[in-house]
This record gives sequence, C-alpha cells and structure tokens, in this order.
Amino acid sequence: MPVEPATLGIFAIAVLAVVISPGPDTMLILRHSLTSGRAAGLAAVAGVQLGIAAHTLLAVLGLSLLIASTPLLFRTVGIAGAAYLGWLGVQGLRDRGVETVTNDGRRAGLARACREAFFTNLLNPKVIMLFLALFPQFVERGRTDTTAQLLTLALTLLVINILWQAPIPLAAATLRRWMAAPDVQKRVSQTTGAILLAFGLLMLYEQLV
Repeated sequence: MPVEPATLGIFAIAVLAVVISPGPDTMLILRHSLTSGRAAGLAAVAGVQLGIAAHTLLAVLGLSLLIASTPLLFRTVGIAGAAYLGWLGVQGLRDRGVETVTNDGRRAGLARACREAFFTNLLNPKVIMLFLALFPQFVERGRTDTTAQLLTLALTLLVINILWQAPIPLAAATLRRWMAAPDVQKRVSQTTGAILLAFGLLMLYEQLV
C-alpha cells in the first residue's frame, strides 16, 4: 500500500476537518440543490470532485508548487477565483425564482451546475494551498512511489468529500418540497448568492491587501 494505514487515518481526520468547514463549494451545492433540485445538486458535487481531480493532476505535475511559489501567478489565480465567485453571487442576487425547465434545459442546467462547481474549486487558491501544505506532510520522501502516494491521498480526499457533500442534495431535495413557492426559492437563491459574493470579496481582499 503506497501510504501506511496509520498515516492514512491521520490524513483522513485532518482532511475531514477541512472538508466540513463551510466554503464556496458547499454553498454552491446547496444553492443548486435548493433552486434546481437533487440532480443539479449532485451535478455540482461531481463538478467539485472534477476540480479536485484537476488539482491532483497539477500537484503530480508540479504546477501547483509553481503557482504557489510564484507570487504574481498565485495572486492572479486568487483574483480570478474571487471574480468568478463574485459573478456567481451576482447571478444569484438577480435570480427571479424557479426556472422553467424543458428536457434540453434540464441537461443544460446539470452541465451548468457541474461547470460552476468545477471552476469554483479549481480557481480557489485555498485548495491549492491544501495540496501544498497538507499533502507533503503525509508523503514519505526518499521513496520512488511519490506519485502513487499523492494519488492515494487524493483518492482519500475525494471519498471523504463525496461522503460529506453527496447527502446535501439529497437532504436539500426533501427540504425543497417544503419550499415550492417561487418567492421562497428566490430568497434562497439571493441569500446564497449574497454569501458567494461575500466569499468572492473576502478572497479578493486577501489577494490585494
């Protein structure tokens, strides 16, 4: 096994503490679940995992280290992520309520939920720092299977992330049945939009100050 069970257990506990902390990913999943239904929420969950997979690839290729060690590049990623979150927040604030969904629109809605979650995760510099600050602590240097160790740790992160995030759309779908009124869903969308906008402004502040 690339990573010792004891080491993997400690890593899992550390990752769990990070994953359960509320952040943009969770807020976006909740927003899509409440306003567009279970399928859209699960599509957003899938988008987050695709973002983590992309970060894993970047870490294995060494690009995450390059981004983090180059202040201008790291700041550019942070500003891009802040701008994207801000844009999502503004979209939520402008939401008029439940959208009319056709079969084609349904598919487009799922693609949109997945895409937004993917870019929210990919452009979050804190996720880059998670890979750079946490992962190296659990990689045994001097071995020739560094890539296998990284992939094992990333797979553990993915499993924990899915176990934590997948129930959100399932629970939210039940809650959504009690929130069928368009004006209620409009308030939900606007509230989560405001929170996403706040996350974006906070990220922008962290990068510019």
